[in-house]
Amino acid sequence: MINVERILEKLDSHLHKNDYESAERHLLYWLEEGKNSREEIPLLNELMGLYRKVGREEDAIKTAEKGLDALKKHGISDKISGATTYLNSATVFKAFGKAEEAIPLFERAREIYEKNLDTDDTRLGGLYNNMALALVDLKRFNEAKDLYLKAISVMEKSEKGALEVAITYLNMASAVEEKVGLLDGDIEIQDYLKKAEDLIESFPERDGYYAFVCEKCATVFGYYGHFYFENELKERAKKIYEGT
Repeated sequence: MINVERILEKLDSHLHKNDYESAERHLLYWLEEGKNSREEIPLLNELMGLYRKVGREEDAIKTAEKGLDALKKHGISDKISGATTYLNSATVFKAFGKAEEAIPLFERAREIYEKNLDTDDTRLGGLYNNMALALVDLKRFNEAKDLYLKAISVMEKSEKGALEVAITYLNMASAVEEKVGLLDGDIEIQDYLKKAEDLIESFPERDGYYAFVCEKCATVFGYYGHFYFENELKERAKKIYEGT
């Protein structure tokens, strides 16, 4: 039996250095070692996420399909760990323009999570947020907004949830633009941007996760013309990464 915890610790060391080639080799090696064991499932989850991050569509989708097959093979399709694979696979399909295929996977993950997790579990917040993004792609805007609000109600109870709520508000701003356009949606968009900015500004911990969120959000603020705040967020992230 392979030691998944140690494998993931080593994986993190590669990812922190943005050494994606070493990360891929590491995962492929241990996937071969753990082939046909239940331990292959978390490794497949990590590999599909890696391929999604670097934009390797064919590899990401093939790995997602392997992950879904592994759930059936190991008999955990109705477990929380299975729901995580449904969620990760759905996120892969959504990332590569296959939102229609992603929705049934999101729905399966949602069914399992809502049945087995506490209502304030952050995994639910992540699911609602990602599923809403896919619904926006399909122009199912009202359903998406309902899920964004659910995500906020979950994440605002979490210790570091304020930053996730800020990201959700930015997602909601983009959804408004997609639905009615920049001009007609300007007031609502600016309201969401203001809420996101206030949450980012008031967040007390300026750590690596804060830097990541700053980078993630900066371009969105810039897109909507908030250039000063965009540059401020980029500068904050840079200082945190450089340790200054």
